[in-house]
Amino acid sequence: MVIKNLFSRRTASALLLTAASATGSQLASAELFNTGKVLATGGVSMIDGAGGGGITPWATITGYATRDGINGDVHYTYANLPNYALNSLGVAVGFWDRFELSYTKQILTTGSTFNTVGLVTDTTSSAGGGAAGEATTAGGEGDESTNPGIEPFNTTIKMDVYGAKIRVFGEAIYDSDNLIPQVAIGAFYKDNENTDLLKTLKANKAKDWEAYISATKIFFPINTLINITARYTSANQTGLTGFGGPDGNEKEIRPEISIAYLLRKDTAIGMEWAQHGDNLTGESVQLGSVDATEAGPALQATGLGGLSGTLTQDESDWYDAFIAYFPSKNLSITAAYAMLGNITITPEQHGFYLSLQASF
Repeated sequence: MVIKNLFSRRTASALLLTAASATGSQLASAELFNTGKVLATGGVSMIDGAGGGGITPWATITGYATRDGINGDVHYTYANLPNYALNSLGVAVGFWDRFELSYTKQILTTGSTFNTVGLVTDTTSSAGGGAAGEATTAGGEGDESTNPGIEPFNTTIKMDVYGAKIRVFGEAIYDSDNLIPQVAIGAFYKDNENTDLLKTLKANKAKDWEAYISATKIFFPINTLINITARYTSANQTGLTGFGGPDGNEKEIRPEISIAYLLRKDTAIGMEWAQHGDNLTGESVQLGSVDATEAGPALQATGLGGLSGTLTQDESDWYDAFIAYFPSKNLSITAAYAMLGNITITPEQHGFYLSLQASF
């Protein structure tokens, strides 16, 4: 009987310890992962993966975690433009409302204009059309150094984006009466995989870093958020067409602005602007060992002589107008109209994009 009672006590004690451990684990988990911020103040995910707007980072830390926990998200953005389709998929984690890490994979598929360049390269290569004929299509045979990285159909640009951000001072959400904004500094490291194409476009580098400082202020009495970012970069089209140009890779400071208005607690509208550079503006693409503008005789022989004058690059500032809906702290849906202007050799690149973010 004594042995039986002792066994029962030990069993009961073990069960109590197990229950206490499970409860403690749940409490610890609850404390570690929290969503204490106000709905919508976590922002959305920009195309580079950082927390903020659609095309510019904000000083806010991604997710809804307070200083007592962590919170993260997975995000996906699709942009449909006349000559391009962008798919951006990534993950970001905010730690104690102080520090943020992110990773995003961007896949940009090109369309008709790049297809034409690919077909021209194939045609001149097959015809042995002078210097331009030295180029070969991606995946074709020939001197790898003159491979233009442009396929006859659907050339793909892939880029990995690694990001980090730290809040330096200020509180954008809970110090609404204070005019001091929340300020954060951050950086991206970008690795573009299509190095052959970047040589064709005359970019200086395929991999590079960029840094930024953002100041964000939320004015709750008027339901308005204002963000100003200064980005130190040499990126062409955010890095999708490389960094720098034939004259070098000198970085510069480019301003970015976001304004958002909260229509109601779960819906916001706004506009953004991001200044872009001119590293490749006025440069023609490089077909093999010569500029496209110098390949006139070879193109003329194939009946495509008029094309050489249309292969001069340009880059415009980016704008967008968006509406973001937050049905819960676990999901945000953003729809926008993006006005991206000239992208390399393709003008008037305006279209819609949709972004989804699921928080955990």
